[in-house]
Amino acid sequence: MSGKADAAAAGSGGGVLDPLLDRNTVRKFFIKRKDSDAGDTGRALEELRSSLHNELCTSEGAKRQQQRFCGPVVAMTFNFMVAVGIILTNKSVMGQIGFNFPIFLTLIHYCTAWVLMAIFKALSLLPVSPPSKTTPFSSLFALGAVMSFATGLANASLKHNSVGFYQMAKIAVTPTIVLAEFILFKKRISLEKVLALVVVSLGVAVATVTDLEFNLYGFCIAVIWIIPSAINKILWSNLQQQSNWTALALMWKTTPITIFFLLPLMPLLDPPGVLSFNWDLRNSSAILISALLGFLLQWSGALALGATSATSHVVLGQFKTCVILLGGYVFFHSDPGSASICGAVTALCGMSVYTSLNLKEPVEKSRKRPPKQALPVSTKSLGEQASEPDVHNPANIA
Repeated sequence: MSGKADAAAAGSGGGVLDPLLDRNTVRKFFIKRKDSDAGDTGRALEELRSSLHNELCTSEGAKRQQQRFCGPVVAMTFNFMVAVGIILTNKSVMGQIGFNFPIFLTLIHYCTAWVLMAIFKALSLLPVSPPSKTTPFSSLFALGAVMSFATGLANASLKHNSVGFYQMAKIAVTPTIVLAEFILFKKRISLEKVLALVVVSLGVAVATVTDLEFNLYGFCIAVIWIIPSAINKILWSNLQQQSNWTALALMWKTTPITIFFLLPLMPLLDPPGVLSFNWDLRNSSAILISALLGFLLQWSGALALGATSATSHVVLGQFKTCVILLGGYVFFHSDPGSASICGAVTALCGMSVYTSLNLKEPVEKSRKRPPKQALPVSTKSLGEQASEPDVHNPANIA
């Protein structure tokens, strides 16, 4: 009897384990598990592809990448270094080489920039532009036209005015930007910033304005140049910060318009004789280096305007002027005079105060922002949650 019982028990046990040990059942189990793993892998790859597409193939993603890798400090440092380099290069091009055609040199800069961006676009390295419906073509056309006049009239003002009067015109761009932003966008700045900008402007004036030779034709060009220069910086900053434009994408759209307007300015503002210039290897190489630095200057300037503001970019330009003046005094033993040195130091102090005020603004805004309030939970929902059994508690499972 005991033998039969054991056999029955063994037979019963074998019947229970048979489905688990069946080869077809085991194979189906592993196939389902493999299909599940493949599905999870496919979904993960699809999510990764979608994320990369959003970051690299959309204007919003390209804008986030620019903000992530090129903040205000990086953009302004990049612009400062390139500006110093192109100042030294252009002095060599116009002084030692004798290429006295500033508008044509500007045209070469923009043509080189357009060729480089065309190569970037062919290699799919150019950031995606926002949809055309978000930014009307009139805004891009206005920016391209204003940029050509701002650059061309700046060179003409430097040609027909003394250096001191040219610096006074550059200083006048700062209040023009503040007034234009108030009229166009109702943008206000604090009294502390106004005082800091006044100190900066007075310091730069004392440091750089050594002669004020008046010329009616040059005066008219300088006054006309102030307005497009201010509007140019405002448009560059506004379009990038409010319309998801990156610096390179906006340059790609506006550079052909700028070239179109520079062509008629060249015979009006440049002297004749550009075709008879000695285009040997040495001169052409220097002009090409200047053109490459011009592209970097335009790009870094656009990055700085997109990361900061038009006023901050003007202050950066005045900072470059003071640093070059003090650098010549310290490293090359030039003697600009005690008044110029004191003015440059005063301007740098004002710039430090203005920069610290800009850095405090985001912190103060985050402090004034009200904290997020939690959604109210009704007593009924609490009671329902309390009445539901906790499936993770082993005592409730039984």
